[in-house]
Amino acid sequence: MATPDVTIDEEEPPREKRMTLAGHLMELRRRLVIAAIALVVGMVIAYFLTDWVIGWLVFPIRQVAEQLGDDFTRLVYSTITGPFEMRIRISFAIGLIISAPVWLWQIWAFIMPGLKKKEIQYTVGFMAAAIPLFFGGCAVAIYLLPRLILVMSEFVPEEQFASQFYDYAAYYDFVFKLITIVGIAFVLPVFLVALNLAGVVSGRSILKGWRFALIIGLVIGMLASSPADIVSMVVLGLILFVLYLAAALVSLLFDRRKRKQNPDLYIEV
Repeated sequence: MATPDVTIDEEEPPREKRMTLAGHLMELRRRLVIAAIALVVGMVIAYFLTDWVIGWLVFPIRQVAEQLGDDFTRLVYSTITGPFEMRIRISFAIGLIISAPVWLWQIWAFIMPGLKKKEIQYTVGFMAAAIPLFFGGCAVAIYLLPRLILVMSEFVPEEQFASQFYDYAAYYDFVFKLITIVGIAFVLPVFLVALNLAGVVSGRSILKGWRFALIIGLVIGMLASSPADIVSMVVLGLILFVLYLAAALVSLLFDRRKRKQNPDLYIEV
């Protein structure tokens, strides 16, 4: 009687665990929930700071009232729910900043498993440079805000019945957009360095575009300030131009290192 062949299944080598699409969506939902909870907690904490923030926002208006000698120049709430909406807007903006470490970590933890070691190093370096520059730009905008409002108030006619009323919604949007635009503008040089690391543009090409960078810096300064405030526009434009030159210098150093590592493969663009 023939003996049946007995096959022994060999142990398969361990396979790398890969998350399915449903698993990715569940992971994304979990991290979004954590980020949302952190934002809500940050908004609750920020709500207790709204009195101080509103006092800071109203301070330039008080200066304008003193300059015009007009007691009617003030922040105006044109709707019944205006004061509450103002506090909610302020709470959201400050809560977003307070909860930034949590939701930034959730974003990082979600994308990090798909990154290589060098990509992780570049991302950490990018964030380490971008975050301080963004807040530095916000600080510059906050510093320029009172001067900007005072300059614009000089166009109010000096007549008996001329007053300056600041609607709460328009005033808040103006301040928020000013701070955001200047903050993002300060981060633009970091994007140039990132493009250089990716091989898209060389440091020499960045340096050659200094004339355009100066013009763009002055344009951003003009958009972030009033056309009448030439001093603020020039100061902001020069700060952005210096950051551009710093990005060009860093890119030239990276190009030099690339040239030393791969002298045959390196091509100057």
